[in-house]
Amino acid sequence: MRSLIDIKDLTTGEIEELIAVAEDIIAHPQAYAHRCAGKKLATLFFEPSTRTRLSFEAAMYELGGNVIGFSSAQNSSTAKGESVSDTVRTVSCYADIIAMRHPKEGAPMVASRRATVPVINAGDGGHNHPTQTLADLLTIHREKGGFRNLTIGLCGDLKFGRTVHSLMSAMARYEGTRFVLISPEELCIPEYVKSEVLEPQHVPYTEVRELEPVMHELDILYMTRVQRERFFNEADYVRLKDTYILTEDKLRTAKSDLCIMHPLPRVNEISVSVDDDPRACYFKQVLYGKYIRMALMLKLLEEANV
Repeated sequence: MRSLIDIKDLTTGEIEELIAVAEDIIAHPQAYAHRCAGKKLATLFFEPSTRTRLSFEAAMYELGGNVIGFSSAQNSSTAKGESVSDTVRTVSCYADIIAMRHPKEGAPMVASRRATVPVINAGDGGHNHPTQTLADLLTIHREKGGFRNLTIGLCGDLKFGRTVHSLMSAMARYEGTRFVLISPEELCIPEYVKSEVLEPQHVPYTEVRELEPVMHELDILYMTRVQRERFFNEADYVRLKDTYILTEDKLRTAKSDLCIMHPLPRVNEISVSVDDDPRACYFKQVLYGKYIRMALMLKLLEEANV
């Protein structure tokens, strides 16, 4: 039985296989409408979520399956002191696959060792968010036609941004990838990402503090939210939260085929005026997230039945 905890759990071949299945789902949705009939997904969300939870639920419903679960730790036996291990062992008796979000790094890994069904990490603290990365990769594949020779600007909270860390791990494997890391000094990329992801694979990167001077270089601009929930000090959050705000004016020097991405939710970091720009792809990401999660659940359920 196999789970997905980290994007590195998937080979590049497996990622491309998932993308191919997602593309086929987009083209032929009716062919997949009953593929998970009789199957149940449990969504165990110990941390608030809108897009990820509803995306998983919509994905399972569109595959013909059913969904059980909870959207808050307060609505589960965790509020009574039950451990994550006992929760997933119990839920494994009711469901065929589990999607789990937790504020503590490593909690989904612990869960996968105790569960008797596949576990999908739907986000663990500031660590990983592999299904968001799969949604990002499907977006890049559809917008850019592939993954090679791309300059990717990552802007905002690069310290706590789990979507950033996962995307870097995935894209570092592809030839010609270059990262431009745009953040305030307090939110720069962690050293472990450099030492474990960038340096071993000799991926070129530049760290800068301002967005506009590097805008013309970018094929992809990945904006992120400064996350209040990751700060211990409210004053630090208030000081940094509006450091980067993308506006139409700041896109003056950008490439005509720039792909603007954001894992959402956004606060102020992308002006609503950018939404109508043909280069804005963040709502496409949301839609593609549903399709890639459909492909992933099909893969894990089929492997679990072997």
